[in-house]
Amino acid sequence: MRLATFNIETLDSPRKGTASLEERGEILRPQLARLDADVLCLQEVNSQRIKGTKTRTLSALQTLIKGTQYENYQITASRGGEGHSLADVHNLVILSKFPICSVLELRHTIVPPMQYLSLTAAPLEISPQPIHFERPILIAELALPDDRTMTVVNLHLRAPLASTIAGQKESAFVWKKTAAWAEGFFLSSMKRNAQALELRLAIDNMLDTDARRLLAVCGDFNAEDHETPIKLLQAGEDDTGNGHLSARSLVIADRALPQDRRFSVVHHGRAQMLDHILISRHLAAFLKGIEVHNEILPDEAASAGMSHNAPGSYHAPVVAEFSIYA
Repeated sequence: MRLATFNIETLDSPRKGTASLEERGEILRPQLARLDADVLCLQEVNSQRIKGTKTRTLSALQTLIKGTQYENYQITASRGGEGHSLADVHNLVILSKFPICSVLELRHTIVPPMQYLSLTAAPLEISPQPIHFERPILIAELALPDDRTMTVVNLHLRAPLASTIAGQKESAFVWKKTAAWAEGFFLSSMKRNAQALELRLAIDNMLDTDARRLLAVCGDFNAEDHETPIKLLQAGEDDTGNGHLSARSLVIADRALPQDRRFSVVHHGRAQMLDHILISRHLAAFLKGIEVHNEILPDEAASAGMSHNAPGSYHAPVVAEFSIYA
C-alpha cells in the first residue's frame, strides 16, 4: 500500500494571466502518476463556485484527475468554509482507493480559540480577541481489505508568515513597524503550535480507544522535525522522559531518507523538509520505504520573482510504502 502527501500549491481554475489548469495538468499529472498512491493527501485545493449559486465544488481537482488512476477513488474534503461548505481556497483533500468509513474534522474541537490582546494594533485594542485556526485538520477512517481500519490525518499547519496586525501593514507584505511584524510572527507561531497540540490530544484519545491503531499523519507541517509542532506530535520518550509512553509516540517516517535527499522545499537556497509522514508504532512495523520526489524542485523564493506562470508546485510530494498485506 502506498500513502502519499502533496501540497499541490493553490490548485484552481485561474484567471487570465496565470498558468491555466491545462498547463498545470501537464506538469502535475505525471507527478501524481509517479506517486502511484492508494491513498493521496492533498493540500491547497481550491474550490470553484457553480455560476449563479453559492455552491462550491472541486471541479478543478476533478479535471486534474480525469483519466488518471485517481478518477474513481473515493474523495473527502475539509469543510472550512461558511456554513461548513468547501472553503474558497486551501481545502484539504483525501483520495482513497479504499472505502472511507468516517470523516472527522478538528478545528477548535479540543483546544478553544486563544484570547489575545494585541500590543501593537492601531488603534490599540481594549479587550482580548479570539485567535482562530485558518484551516481544520481532516481525519478519515479507511476500511482495508482484511477487515482492519486505518486512520489517515491530512493537515496544513500555519505557515511561518506573520499574521496580520490591525493598522500595521502598508500592503500585503510590507509592514509599518518591526514591533508589529514581530507580534504577527509570534501569533502565527502560536497558531501552528496550538493546532499541533490539538491533534496530539486527539491522537491520545484515539490510542485510548485502540492502542494498536494503524495511524498516519500526513501533510504540510510548515516545520522541520526539530521544531515545536513536530515534537508535539511525535511525543518522543526523550521529551516525555517516560519509557512507558513510547507506544504513544509517532515515528517520523521521512527520517529513513538519506540526509542529502531529505528535503521537500528549497527556500533561498536552503533545503528544508516541511512535508512529512508520521506514523504510529504499529503502522511502522509495515513500513517498507519512503521517497521524496524533489529532483526538479525549484527554489520557491528565487522562482517567485523570476518564473512567469510556473505551473508546478514548490513542494515535493512524499510517498511511503507499507507491506500491510504481505
